[in-house]
Amino acid sequence: MKIFTSAQIKELDKYTIENENLMERAARTMTRAITELWGTATPVVVFAGPGNNGGDALAIARMMADEGYQVTAYLFNISGHLSPECGANKKLLADHKRVKQFVEVTQEFDPPVLDEQTLVVDGLFGSGLNKPLAGGFASLVKYINASPSKIVSVDIPSGLMAEDNSYNVRANIIRAHLTLTLQQPKLSFLFAENQQYIGQLRVLDIRISQEGIKKTEASYTIVEENDIRRCLLTRSPFAHKGEMGHALLIAGSYCMAGAAILAAKACLRSGVGKLTVNTPKRNIAILQQAIPEAVIQKGSEETIFAEAVETEDYQAVGIGPGLGQSEQTAIALIAQLRRTQCPLVADADALNILGTHRAWLQQLPKGIILTPHPKELDRMEGHSNDSYERLTKACNLAERLQGIVILKGHHTAICTADGHVMFNSTGNAGMATAGSGDVLTGIITGLLARGYQPKEACMVGVYLHGLAGDLAAADLGEESLTAGDIVSYIAPAFKRLKD
Repeated sequence: MKIFTSAQIKELDKYTIENENLMERAARTMTRAITELWGTATPVVVFAGPGNNGGDALAIARMMADEGYQVTAYLFNISGHLSPECGANKKLLADHKRVKQFVEVTQEFDPPVLDEQTLVVDGLFGSGLNKPLAGGFASLVKYINASPSKIVSVDIPSGLMAEDNSYNVRANIIRAHLTLTLQQPKLSFLFAENQQYIGQLRVLDIRISQEGIKKTEASYTIVEENDIRRCLLTRSPFAHKGEMGHALLIAGSYCMAGAAILAAKACLRSGVGKLTVNTPKRNIAILQQAIPEAVIQKGSEETIFAEAVETEDYQAVGIGPGLGQSEQTAIALIAQLRRTQCPLVADADALNILGTHRAWLQQLPKGIILTPHPKELDRMEGHSNDSYERLTKACNLAERLQGIVILKGHHTAICTADGHVMFNSTGNAGMATAGSGDVLTGIITGLLARGYQPKEACMVGVYLHGLAGDLAAADLGEESLTAGDIVSYIAPAFKRLKD
């Protein structure tokens, strides 16, 4: 699924409006969604702005009145200029006999009482907003937010911008209980700090021109199940382990063997033919017992990774889980990264070390895959004020390295060197648990060794990781989920995709 910018949305709307009555269809779809949740006994107050978003809100007011709702509508026409679509819906509503009250506000505004029985429909501003709300509109937003009324926002909560909210005034954004967005989610909906404004999100299909969607290039997409199915490799009936790839994991310091075990088990579950784990000497016994399917390669030191190893016999290398951050390990890490020629995944302590040795970033091999969570990215690229700024930095890092940066989160973002961002659509809050990232590293490393190209390995790996978490949460609940549970559900997740 493509995610369009506010400018692209405007062009698509224009394209569709020229061929069909888009606004009427959008309003009808949103009205249906609202009336499914609130009955006719609920008094409705509609706040409409002067643009197309306000036109949608006025059309909703008219249609809800037709359904028997007691509707009061306010149109804010402070500048004396309405969009053509808003103007047309103003005329239709003004002539409508079933609306309880329609007020066009041009100067003074006497706000209505908003009690807990009232439903507010917010249609003040849409996705075209490009600056923070101020003055009377900011005061109105604060008044609505302070009320006990339930709030439904049309397409986007008023005051929230569709992409970059780095310089927004967050007190001047509607806090909706329900957002009814049209056709595709907005980019800003995918960022954690904006969830407080969106409430429950419903994406409504209003049949935007498929020809227009197909023709419009998008820098952002959401990866869905059908996208993953198309990427899956098939396994020949005559396959043997030598054809399924040999992966190397460099993981675990003394007392952090668990990270190595989780990554190794996930790697084996990803379909790789053979796995070798390089780990310090004191971890040998526990790893041999925990993962008998893996070959355990003894490190040069008792407790830490301290010496780079040859990688010419491997099809992929994963490094970082539980590695530790000693200076000796740091020196061995950069040596390992520089000499590794096959596809390479760096995670966890590998990223923490790079965060404290930022000059080393320019020495990383072309094509490297980094899998930071937000704090790890901040250590490497500097503090970010919000998710949009952080995503921009992740994209810039991917371009600079000519590699892939997987920025982990609720909607994990796969940032490629060409500036494209693919957001994942699987996963849940139960996966916010220690070791979950180690599992992802193991999966992607295994897929790379198995023969997937880096971009496809990242797409499939992130989706599979989230799907395994979703299946585990469905059976076990989110609260009790552990990283080991995610590993246990990789096989059912694979089976679902294959079936």
